[in-house]
Amino acid sequence: QVQLVESGGDLVQPGGSLRLSCAASGSMFSSYIMGWHRQAPGKQRELVARIRSGGTTNYADSVKGRFTISRDNAKNTVYLQMNSLKPEDTAVYYCSADFSLREYWGQGTQVTVAS
Repeated sequence: QVQLVESGGDLVQPGGSLRLSCAASGSMFSSYIMGWHRQAPGKQRELVARIRSGGTTNYADSVKGRFTISRDNAKNTVYLQMNSLKPEDTAVYYCSADFSLREYWGQGTQVTVAS
């Protein structure tokens, strides 16, 4: 069982920045494929970014060049640095971990981009 706890969501003005964190349990964190997803009201959950155990990353087209996913295996934590935020980035952001053929989810953290 892997437990995930997100933090860092907030209200931010357009053009601003936020860094989300996701702390994971377990001794095999370095093997987890970690992801950030988001779900806006009335929309389906979508993948924002993913980072594999070797550090390979991929991003949704809508966030390329603005968001950066990274991981600190010593801290069992994955981050999502979000820059140049737009109102359309407003959503609940969820952390996920793929490990041993199972997918685990955090409870989500709210990001609101508004003036």
